[in-house]
Amino acid sequence: MGSFELNDRIRSDSQMASVLGLCQLRLMNDRRWPWLLLIPQRPEIEEVYQLTPLDQTLLTFEMCETARALKQVTGCEKVNIGALGNHVRQLHMHVIARNPGDPAWPGPAWGVGNAEPYDTNDAADLIAAILDAL
Repeated sequence: MGSFELNDRIRSDSQMASVLGLCQLRLMNDRRWPWLLLIPQRPEIEEVYQLTPLDQTLLTFEMCETARALKQVTGCEKVNIGALGNHVRQLHMHVIARNPGDPAWPGPAWGVGNAEPYDTNDAADLIAAILDAL
């Protein structure tokens, strides 16, 4: 096993928010949805079951705390959490704030339209609020 390296697509589509106990917390650069990613900092992991039992527990905890903070900050009606990995095989969890009337409601946010990048200040403000809520 090598050392942890972040997938290039994840790096280009998101920005670093923080490092939690296990995961990098990143903000997707698409202001249509407050959309966070959790990437366990373990090399060559594609599936949750490949993590140790302790890392599985940490991932679950960090995912739930991130979802709670996202809902608190955004006031969204629903938080979607998922891991697909069809395009990017590196294990990463999506935590997305959703509301009726958003561009994909009630369907999934993946692959809908084109991303609308954040203004630098707006992204920084959202990240700060999420970190505060964590």
